[in-house]
Amino acid sequence: MRVLIFHGYLLGGTGSNVYNARLAEALVRLGHEVHLLCQERHPEEHAFVDAAGDWHGGALQVSELAARVHVPASRPQHQPERGHCTVYRPNIGGLLPVYVADRYEGIEARTFAQCSDAEIAHYIEANVAAVRELLDRVRPDVALANHLVMGPAILARALAAHPHVPYAVKVHGSALEYTVKPQPERFLGFAREGLRDARTVLVGSRHTALSLWRALAEEELPQRTRLGPPGVDVERFRPSEPAEASANLRELAARMRASARPPEHVAAASAFARDEREAAAALARLQPGRGQIVAFVGKLIVSKGVDLLIAAWPLVLAVAPHARLVIVGFGAYREGLEQLLDALAGGDLVAAREIALAGRALELAAVEDEWPAAEGDRPAAEEREAQRPLRHLLAFLDGLAGGERERYLQAAAALRERVLFSGRLEHEELAELLPACEALVVPSTFPEAFGMVAAEGAACGALPVSAAHSGLAEVSDELARAVPPKAAAWLSFPVDDRAIPALAGCLTGWLAADPALRAETRSGLVRTARERWSWEGVARGVIAAARGELEALREP
Repeated sequence: MRVLIFHGYLLGGTGSNVYNARLAEALVRLGHEVHLLCQERHPEEHAFVDAAGDWHGGALQVSELAARVHVPASRPQHQPERGHCTVYRPNIGGLLPVYVADRYEGIEARTFAQCSDAEIAHYIEANVAAVRELLDRVRPDVALANHLVMGPAILARALAAHPHVPYAVKVHGSALEYTVKPQPERFLGFAREGLRDARTVLVGSRHTALSLWRALAEEELPQRTRLGPPGVDVERFRPSEPAEASANLRELAARMRASARPPEHVAAASAFARDEREAAAALARLQPGRGQIVAFVGKLIVSKGVDLLIAAWPLVLAVAPHARLVIVGFGAYREGLEQLLDALAGGDLVAAREIALAGRALELAAVEDEWPAAEGDRPAAEEREAQRPLRHLLAFLDGLAGGERERYLQAAAALRERVLFSGRLEHEELAELLPACEALVVPSTFPEAFGMVAAEGAACGALPVSAAHSGLAEVSDELARAVPPKAAAWLSFPVDDRAIPALAGCLTGWLAADPALRAETRSGLVRTARERWSWEGVARGVIAAARGELEALREP
């Protein structure tokens, strides 16, 4: 079957990028012919990609990549013959609209809110032209558009001359929550246009479905909405024995150290640049076997709740003094998090309180430093959001008193040694880190479509401790059915003014748990991840969704 996918971004890093890379890879394994439109600069680095095309010389040029051995000579009888994947990069000019501030190689990334109507129109038109040409060239059987805006509208316009090609839409969450809902007057029309003719609308969780239905207010939309969560590469993300996990982590650190660019080639003081030297040094300091490791993986922005985790870490150290926290990711709030860490480590609760009161101001200031043109272009809703303090952090700091305060500050003095920032790691590199971790924390204070990182942590045997809301809660509920009740209570914590001690309680309970309980819990986590979230199952679901086979898919 020929499958056309419009993604529009990269094939690594953030959740939707990983989703599309792994989806395409699974479709190829199932024997399909995949045509994937995105802005990936290095398609040759992805083993599932066989050819690459772009329009940057004017006309479309497609080149086969270097020959690769994909399928063993004696393929199992039940395994389909491998398919083929071509990645195409439309020529959109120098501007890429995004949902959250980010950096992209060779192009300016600016949030949709900061783009003019003319810039957005140009972006749409350039992509529509590319999709139209591909439709004529490859004649796909089915299609998939990613993100609520602008992928579905682009695909819908291009398909106007090919109404026989059915398509589905995958809503990842960021476009809905960060773009459409804050500025419906600008973007709601595009969302409705793209979803109007889709056979199925896929969402990662019931929470996202409810949010989507409320935002679009289309009476018949719930009838076409089905669950379509991301998957886990269970062959790559798997548990390891402690010795193997330690060796893999050391090898990863050594590889990154060997491939590190000279310091002068790393963007100075950028929260978005990847620095292999920093990552190698952080990973080397984790020292599995000398203390338990807990990880955070995600964007370093206020809505990911990393401030809650940093503030909770002294409470963890009071019980597990050798435990280490590694913060994996990049983003505009990194400097704010480092300032919070330094304030707590130095016993300066006044400075920590000022950071809490500043809210998103530090994050937005970092965005303006990276993109000066963004200054003064914030929508009113974002201005109001910037002025809100980090309420849960503030409540915790204000509640510290007496002996509790002294014990907290005494434990916090070790924060600089026990909390490490690695910067960004590639998705495949996470599979070498997570098996060495005892737990993985997903403390988002903002709705998440699905807890993909939590599912990957579970597949590796690391307890995922997630905020108890949105798609994160749905993953936690699924995992809770497979583990002992005592461990199930550690899978999630409420996001309220008691969030920090509640999060710390989940971690300390797990880190100090009886070995037999931990072993039984890990077994349940791994089993559930393998049974519930395989990529082949996701790929089959996407094809069923594009065909409109609603009865084959779960309702949210």
